Amino acid sequence: MQRWRGLEDVPGDWGRSVVTIGSYDGVHRGHQLIIGRAVERARELGVASVVVTFDPHPSEVVRPGSHPPLLAAHHRRAELMAELGVDALLILPFTTEFSQLSPGDFIRTVLVDALQARVVVEGPNFRFGHKAAGDVEFLAAMGLKYDYEVDVVDLYLTGEAGGGQPFSSTMTRRLIAGGDVEGAAEILGRPHRVEGVVVRGAQRGRDLGYPTANVETLPHTAIPADGVYAGWLHAGGDAMPAAISVGTNPTFDGTSRTVEAYAIDRVGLDLYGLHVAVDFLAYLRGMEKFDTIDALLERMADDVKRARELVDAHGATE
Repeated sequence: MQRWRGLEDVPGDWGRSVVTIGSYDGVHRGHQLIIGRAVERARELGVASVVVTFDPHPSEVVRPGSHPPLLAAHHRRAELMAELGVDALLILPFTTEFSQLSPGDFIRTVLVDALQARVVVEGPNFRFGHKAAGDVEFLAAMGLKYDYEVDVVDLYLTGEAGGGQPFSSTMTRRLIAGGDVEGAAEILGRPHRVEGVVVRGAQRGRDLGYPTANVETLPHTAIPADGVYAGWLHAGGDAMPAAISVGTNPTFDGTSRTVEAYAIDRVGLDLYGLHVAVDFLAYLRGMEKFDTIDALLERMADDVKRARELVDAHGATE
């Protein structure tokens, strides 16, 4: 998959495309439907499929300080899109100047001049242009002028976790914030992932016999609610079953919120300085303050046992 940053990176001889535009944070199952349709239409027409997205998130430019928690870093989204068969990803720097483009200017600049759109695939609620004034009806009307078709994909409804609502990044963030990582996985189509570099912490886990990878998470990451989880720690191409702690370590009167993953049954790991990923499979319990170290160790042993059982029952993750 080709990756471009800015319109100037698009090859001048690129040719016609099937295009879809959106933030696509998380590339959840609803996004997968739209992107999958774009890939399908492109193959039918014998042209390339292109996903257009933005950096930073538009809300941070339009309403500074309102950046939503991110479900996936840009490189992770690119990986997921490539797996769906996308030919090219165009990341547009979202600046104040860019946010002022009218819907008509956006269409001419991005879809017509740069990407020569043959088909534009979107969800029914797609909005674009200055003050989000453009919608799919306007997009289709302009298609008559600029010789492109608009294909609107009705998103499926989620199951029990979503209460019958359309697939939604906002809903996914809400579930994660509440610790419902299983509900979030139902929408995402995979476990929620948190990434970052392993840094040195207080090293209490090592002293207690449970050395953990203390993950310095990427900015704006959607981090699950405080508690203990079962999941996986990905490092160096290896997916290791893990018991994961999110919180401030109240037993030791901690104040900084951390994400720490204990790789179950692994000895002698040295992950300091490595970029790792943590996948959240299931919530085990809330964060607790224990009166004694022995009580903490007893609970930690139970956490590891339950995490091992859940991961083993679920099977491997990518």
